[in-house]
Amino acid sequence: MQRLRRLRRNALLRDAFAETCVQTKKLIYPVFVVWGENKKEEVPSMPGVFRYSVDRLGEIADEMLSAGIAGTMLFGIPEEKDALGSGACAEDGVVPRAIRFLRHYCAQKGKRLLIVADVCLCEYTSHGHCGVLSGDDVENDASLPLHVKAALAYARAGADMVAPSSMMDGVVAAIRAGLDEAGFSHIPVMGYSAKFASAFYGPFRDAADSAPQSGDRKSYQMDFRNGREALRELSADEEEGADVLMVKPALAFLDVVRVARENTRLPLAVYNVSGEYAMVKAAARAGWLEERRVVTEILTAFFRAGADLVITYHALDFAGWERENG
Repeated sequence: MQRLRRLRRNALLRDAFAETCVQTKKLIYPVFVVWGENKKEEVPSMPGVFRYSVDRLGEIADEMLSAGIAGTMLFGIPEEKDALGSGACAEDGVVPRAIRFLRHYCAQKGKRLLIVADVCLCEYTSHGHCGVLSGDDVENDASLPLHVKAALAYARAGADMVAPSSMMDGVVAAIRAGLDEAGFSHIPVMGYSAKFASAFYGPFRDAADSAPQSGDRKSYQMDFRNGREALRELSADEEEGADVLMVKPALAFLDVVRVARENTRLPLAVYNVSGEYAMVKAAARAGWLEERRVVTEILTAFFRAGADLVITYHALDFAGWERENG
């Protein structure tokens, strides 16, 4: 008879034949940046996650550099908001300032972090939607130039990559064209290609102060019941010139991740979102599960399903556990 257990008899055998291993250099840590000075504010619904003012970003930069993770994805919370989300496009806005600070800070240490700038308007608009409103409807095409201006501001500040997250039709093509025309053809675009309208985003909206003031985002983010439509979205971003595709959220959509991997040769990222993180933290604090083991299983599942890169709030914790393991 077959003895499949032979290669599981001890840890050395199991490690030798492990098919999927999580690498810290494949992890991206999201960071929330707020306007002001000397601010480090814990997000109540996301234990261990903080909002930093630019002058205190050195603290989290040191943690990321020590962890050996790939880098960070930046989200900005501006001083003021307006109907057009003008703060997203400001050359001296909170995200460009953060990019320049991190570039200089890491250079002083002779090190680098990959800096990915999220491109969206929801944190910057007074109404909390990801584009320009006309009545209760988000105007798709009128919103595209604002996304381009924001992406250009981040590229000029020194971002390594921009990641449009609004799910506006054509946003990848618009940003790609805008970057190319401005001399930034070397800057890659990561599309939030299959981004579902999800209840798992709640803690993020708390952290980024980005909840819609009325209505919801179901007219432009994907229906979570649809899998085939996700392939259309992924294909559209690839055709528009995306360098990296993404599925978001990750944990409840591993079937989409797997099918995406089978249908593209582009690098594939997943976003392990705030609600997924918060559930694990809450259960661990209650003593209902072993956090280290659960997080490792979850991250492994993302890579096993086909992800090349994982954006996760667990990145620093996981890297710390890996150091402890030697």
